[in-house]
Amino acid sequence: MPPTTPNDQLGDRGLFADASNFDQRYIPDYEQITRIVEALRVLGQRVVLTMGTFDILHEGHSMYLEAARSFGDFLIVGVDSDEKVRQRKGIWRPAVPELERLRMVTHQRGVNVVTLKHAGDEHWALIKAVMPDVLVATAETYDPDEIDELQAKYCGRVEVLERMATVSTTARLRLLQLELGERMAEHLAGHPDFPQLTTMLREAIDEISGGPR
Repeated sequence: MPPTTPNDQLGDRGLFADASNFDQRYIPDYEQITRIVEALRVLGQRVVLTMGTFDILHEGHSMYLEAARSFGDFLIVGVDSDEKVRQRKGIWRPAVPELERLRMVTHQRGVNVVTLKHAGDEHWALIKAVMPDVLVATAETYDPDEIDELQAKYCGRVEVLERMATVSTTARLRLLQLELGERMAEHLAGHPDFPQLTTMLREAIDEISGGPR
């Protein structure tokens, strides 16, 4: 059987299909993504890139991805690897492992390709591989100087979106941890070391959730 080409992948059964088709949509090789983008440009398609953790996927994530797709014809999503998330958010994150997060993102309407962003990648490696027409990010991702550099060198324009979730994943996890802590405190209420134990519980919850919020 001949090797699959970028044009084959773009067919009705490939990256433009309605089905999630994870085996085709997940492309770990950035060079292959570059080749697909080149084929898309021949077809006159506008390419959009966005990136994130997408841990415990919720309505805000879905709304964000839908908004990102509205800026073009083909949406590529970079998902942070487990190691990258741990470096940024602590050893207890992510709550959902990278393979499951990748699969969940491919199930979102409008997502054409997903790939993994590794902790050791070159700075802006995925952006440089895609050179998107539109790069979509949240407000805290890039400062004004970075946006100017990105628009001058690596993308057509940067679109900044506000977060669309009423409660973040971190906040949701902390609420669950607090509820667990409260239930444990109820069970320990009669213990002679109750004050010390509740302090230890609170410190453990803060450490796991990244500190008090």
